[in-house]
Amino acid sequence: MSTKSSYIEIKMHPRKRIALVAHDNKKQELIDWALCHRPILAEHDVFATGTTGRIIEAELGIKVHRVHSGPLGGDQQIGSKISEGLIDFLVFFWDPIAPKPHDPDVKALLRMAVIWNIPVACNCASADFILQSPHMKSTYSRNIPRYDEFTDADPMQSWVDA
Repeated sequence: MSTKSSYIEIKMHPRKRIALVAHDNKKQELIDWALCHRPILAEHDVFATGTTGRIIEAELGIKVHRVHSGPLGGDQQIGSKISEGLIDFLVFFWDPIAPKPHDPDVKALLRMAVIWNIPVACNCASADFILQSPHMKSTYSRNIPRYDEFTDADPMQSWVDA
């Protein structure tokens, strides 16, 4: 019988790495939300998919780490960053009404956020609640299930060693 914990504790530092993603019909809503919260966002590292990132960088005047647009793989790039421990919080204003040709990518992105136990906000209300949380200004420990049973190597070891 193993005494190894089934979880690994990951510390989120006070300076969070926040990913901002929005479907076309939700971009303006995300931009408006980001403008309202510019002082808080400026205290963190902001990542975004292509067009969303370009607009946010221009409108807010803050540095945005940009990846490809969603349909060109940007959602997958953000998902990859989540799995590598490089994103702490996902704000994804998605359009639940209009069908998107890259819906599987969207589902995969949300799946990565759940698997790696990061906060996800899908609308203004949830984004406001998370951004105003006292955890945003402090170190926060989140538990990640040990996934080493699915691989020969423990993918979390690099996070623990960092």
